[in-house]
Amino acid sequence: MKHGVVLLPEHEWKISADRWRAAEELGFHHAWTYDHLMWRWFAERPWYGSVPTLAAAAVVTSTIRLGTLVATPNFRHPVAYAKEVATLDDIADGRLICGLGAGAPGHDARVIGQPALTALERAERFEAFVDLLDALLVKGDVDRASPWYTASEVTFHPRGARPPFAIAAAGPRGMDLAARYGQYWVTSGYPNDFDARPLREVLPELRRQLRRLDRACERVGRDPATLRRLLLTDGSVGGVTASLAAYEDATSELDAAGFTDLVVHWPRPDHPYQGDERVVVEFATKHLAGRS
Repeated sequence: MKHGVVLLPEHEWKISADRWRAAEELGFHHAWTYDHLMWRWFAERPWYGSVPTLAAAAVVTSTIRLGTLVATPNFRHPVAYAKEVATLDDIADGRLICGLGAGAPGHDARVIGQPALTALERAERFEAFVDLLDALLVKGDVDRASPWYTASEVTFHPRGARPPFAIAAAGPRGMDLAARYGQYWVTSGYPNDFDARPLREVLPELRRQLRRLDRACERVGRDPATLRRLLLTDGSVGGVTASLAAYEDATSELDAAGFTDLVVHWPRPDHPYQGDERVVVEFATKHLAGRS
């Protein structure tokens, strides 16, 4: 199993830089940040942009993979975002993971005047977003229009390759999208749930999601073993970093269930993700440091 950590973009860079370096030095395989204009619990607190944060993180690290969990269509257009993705991946020397999600209703959409969308509309928009983003990064020459996006006579460079997509999905339509385009599938357990239940209570739902993901891969003719399965904890799944033993037990249980990647939040001194960072450091020092 590979391990990752989320670093909230809440600090000035002179402080954040040390955290991104530490994530690499501790041996984490990937480090992530959130992509929002403003975040639910930080409306009155500093919150920095994900793209410049990841560009800076790429400069102060050299081996750890870097990504967003997740960028959404709530305030991004695939043509403009494709250019940022390609640039970030170049700065990171191919270490970017492009995390993508449908986008829940909230501030990011309201602040720029987007109308409220139904769940079906968000799913349709997300499918159009991922499909166009992939076409831009891989094919380059795109001329198409849909009810959601227009890309008029776009000639995009660089092209021909794209960073891995990590697609967050809980429903069948999103899982089909992950099976078609993703190198990672991402779940946090129950969607948009922050009750932080113990892992043992959420595991039945996680196993159901894994079975649905296998069926999605079968529908598109893909070997399910070629799609990595990433769990982001500390939302609906809580307590993983409560102690070293809890972290180790969660790793074993999730590995046995079929997950390939486990991502935790770097513990903070207050809500959300309050905890003791020494647990994360101790786990990484014991299990990840010195990895090849």
